[in-house]
Amino acid sequence: MVTIDLNADLGEGFGRWTLTDDEALLTVVTSANVACGFHAGDPSTIRRVCELAAERGVRIGAQVSYRDLAGFGRRSMEVPRRELADEIVYQLGALDLFARSAGTAVAYLKPHGALYNRVVWDQEQAGAVVDALLAHRRADGRALPVLGLPGSALLAAAEAAGLPVVAEAFADRAYTAQGTLLPRTEPGAVLHDPDAVVARAVRMARDGEVVAADGSLITVRAGSLCVHGDTPGAAALALRVREALVAAGVGVEAFV
Repeated sequence: MVTIDLNADLGEGFGRWTLTDDEALLTVVTSANVACGFHAGDPSTIRRVCELAAERGVRIGAQVSYRDLAGFGRRSMEVPRRELADEIVYQLGALDLFARSAGTAVAYLKPHGALYNRVVWDQEQAGAVVDALLAHRRADGRALPVLGLPGSALLAAAEAAGLPVVAEAFADRAYTAQGTLLPRTEPGAVLHDPDAVVARAVRMARDGEVVAADGSLITVRAGSLCVHGDTPGAAALALRVREALVAAGVGVEAFV
């Protein structure tokens, strides 16, 4: 039986401002990418999401980013490798303390926004993420898995360092013919038609393929499928995706 993890970005609020419907999404997803305070997420929000995730058996991942609250982490930045690694370790440590206080622990790392896209091709910044993972160890001494785009510099660097990797696909984002995400500045980069998102999710999970923005068919082999938490109606859309996957004979469970 084909199985796939279903993840979403959570905890993306700050103070009185909220963006993601964390409680509803945590009834659907199997993994939660929790904002660690650099692009979104304040301490109380992080604590609450960790507690809810622990109660519902949802795996917690650190969604690390550039230090860019004003830009929601979607502006690429020139950060020296050592400094970027330190900032990622800082985010990991903060989230892990909240996760442990909720009776669980951080289970993986996923870059956010501009950092996610940058480490697809930037060897130095991809190396910084790997440096951070090597510096931050789980209670059992093992390094965290990293969630990223298939074929990216990040996953290649992580594998070279002996780290576990999980390839990710996006149900609600358009792809280029090269298998990268179409930049958000381009028309049609984010899919808003629920039927199209659901159909793409099933095709990627079951058949390992997706139609790119130029109409070409590309291979997408992934262990985790993302539905963005900041999409309007994200919880209802994630539920439709999960139900469609199950109906198509695809098991939905957290990746190993």
